[in-house]
Amino acid sequence: MGRKHIAAESLRWLISLPNVKVVGVLTDDHLSISSTKDVADRAGIQRYSFEQAQEAIRAGLLSFDLGLSVLFWRILKGPLLNHPRLGVVNFHPAPLPQYKGLGGYNLAILEDRGSWGATAHYVDHGIDTGGIICVMEESIQVGSESVKSLERLTQSIIGKLVRDVVSRILEDIGGKRLPTVPNVGGRYVSRKELEDMKEVLPGDDVSKKIRAFWFPPYDGAYVMVNGVKCTLVDHSILLELADPDVSNVFSPPAQN
Repeated sequence: MGRKHIAAESLRWLISLPNVKVVGVLTDDHLSISSTKDVADRAGIQRYSFEQAQEAIRAGLLSFDLGLSVLFWRILKGPLLNHPRLGVVNFHPAPLPQYKGLGGYNLAILEDRGSWGATAHYVDHGIDTGGIICVMEESIQVGSESVKSLERLTQSIIGKLVRDVVSRILEDIGGKRLPTVPNVGGRYVSRKELEDMKEVLPGDDVSKKIRAFWFPPYDGAYVMVNGVKCTLVDHSILLELADPDVSNVFSPPAQN
């Protein structure tokens, strides 16, 4: 279960293992471009929608020992959660237990975190609350990281976690769940709270807030002007968006 390129890469790696059989894939195949869908189709692996997978399990047409959720956006419940004897492992794009729910990358920037990473944990009936298998973090550059750079780093870490966790499970011939530590405390950010955080208010560090929420096609940091939500950009974003073949005629002349 997953999306984005790291899910596709992880699926490709799983397919290559001689002692692993991937029996189904749930992904973002409702979108026109889906790298995970493409990998599954080339390997001849059955793709399911969320609802189709639930029904197939109930009907005895789909059975599996372990589920892996790699940036999957649906809350797991019912047969998908309860069926596999080795459980479902989620690869959460933030350190747990501190950062549950959404907005991890944004908070990392707003809070000037010196490190960032991802977590492998078992899925239970809560949201990002299951027992923690492993947290992996790396140092980041305070004051210069963007959501894109943190996403890139985190997906790389998730790729390492997937291989580590699956390899550890496969080492046990009998098959059992990995040891965990409690996933207690931390902050849960909902979609509404994340959207509310984007408004620039008096006293905010405007540049930091712009950097923390610039992640097209999602709305970024904004101000309200006459009832209209206006997304903010700064000079660095303008340079990023600019056509490299078009120069600014108002720029000062280059010094010889």
